[in-house]
Amino acid sequence: MMKKLLTLSLFLVSGFGYAQGLQQRLQLAFNRLQQDSQSRYASISLTVLDAKTGEQVFAVNPNMGLATASTLKTITSITAFNILGKDYQYTTSLLYNGNIDADGTLTGDIVIRGSGDPTLGSWRYPTATVSSVLNLWVDAIRKAGIKRIKGRIVGDDSAFGTQTIPEGWIWQDIGNYYGAGTSGLCWRENQFDIKLRTGRLGTPIGVAATVPTVPYLYFKSELLNAEAGTGDKSYAYLPIQGSVMYLRGTYAADQTKKSIAVALPDPAFDAAFRLADTLKALGIDVSQSASSIKTITEKNQTLPVGGTLLVDYHSPKLSQIIYWLNQKSINLYAEQLLKTLALASGKKVSTDAGVQVEQAFWKARGIDPRSLNIVDGSGLSPGDRVTTLTLATILQSAKGHDWFPDFYNSLPVYNDMKMKSGSINNVLTYAGYQTTKTGREVCFSIMVNNFSGSTSGIKQKMFEVLNELK
Repeated sequence: MMKKLLTLSLFLVSGFGYAQGLQQRLQLAFNRLQQDSQSRYASISLTVLDAKTGEQVFAVNPNMGLATASTLKTITSITAFNILGKDYQYTTSLLYNGNIDADGTLTGDIVIRGSGDPTLGSWRYPTATVSSVLNLWVDAIRKAGIKRIKGRIVGDDSAFGTQTIPEGWIWQDIGNYYGAGTSGLCWRENQFDIKLRTGRLGTPIGVAATVPTVPYLYFKSELLNAEAGTGDKSYAYLPIQGSVMYLRGTYAADQTKKSIAVALPDPAFDAAFRLADTLKALGIDVSQSASSIKTITEKNQTLPVGGTLLVDYHSPKLSQIIYWLNQKSINLYAEQLLKTLALASGKKVSTDAGVQVEQAFWKARGIDPRSLNIVDGSGLSPGDRVTTLTLATILQSAKGHDWFPDFYNSLPVYNDMKMKSGSINNVLTYAGYQTTKTGREVCFSIMVNNFSGSTSGIKQKMFEVLNELK
């Protein structure tokens, strides 16, 4: 009996000693990071919690509000799982109004009515691709006996209101694929590709083609050919109630892709345009130009009213959407989900309403909304301020839910650790889970704001801190 007690005592002392040792090692590693020249003017915070109990394992500046960059997506994801459920699906409806005569002529409009699905037309899911969705719509139109349309194809994006860009996003970001705005009717992840015609150093780069073609847009390139090794520093500037897109910045000579991805100015219009174009190619004439609710409103035209359902399209499930959201850090997905939280809560849909729903949800679970001071769902805004304690606490809260395996699986692997990264101007952050040598599961959030020098340099120094958790 005494031998068993002695063994148990040694085990407890050893475990306690390891815990103390872990704290000491983390403190030493954190001190090195804090004293590094790259951190001289930086704000740094780290919180480590026991993933099962929520007990604080280690923390420095846990209540310091910092820019999260894309680690904010973990909060958006967990909130969406809680409120919407892992099997949530969006529905996009194809309808017609007016009458179909005996000859198959529809005197009225075909309307594509969105509910905020960020995946419609995406290449990431077999059932969501442009060709799959267009085939579904065309089949439904044919089954209804429609052979010609005296009217319009209208993309109805009204479900998410008129404000597409969250407050706090910077002008330089919003014309690029990662700055694509929200829409009640998304299409092809609200982006398209521009093929570049490169040339001599210092000369302007031309636009060779777009994929897909966007004949309703014009391009003015001020983008310059740059020296090898300088990377892709190109930026697109979207038209505001116009049709000219500017390309600015530099593009290195050794870049092999010769292509950049930019944001669609009106994805609902593009969805309607593609359907109209497809119908015409198949011999179903459409008498009027494609439109979106946005273009109809701007031109003070008649809005489509009512409608008879032709077919519903159901999106991939939320668990599949969140997988790609975090794996590829898709800002659009996060912003669409944030607005969907407002929609599901019966509020007038806006980014701000989604923020209010999210803050209220976590306030009811003991988190001070002032520690979750956000303006978007993706972390692209440099104005977001969240504490590492709040982020780690929300990560810990996910444990035990039936959807946790889906969320965990959505996190990428960096430094052989399951975690989400975040990076904007002079900000680098990580948040995720790790199992220590003793088998203890922990969750963590580390944020460095306003570092100096290269991102790759500070990244390796942050990894040296996180390595102590292994």
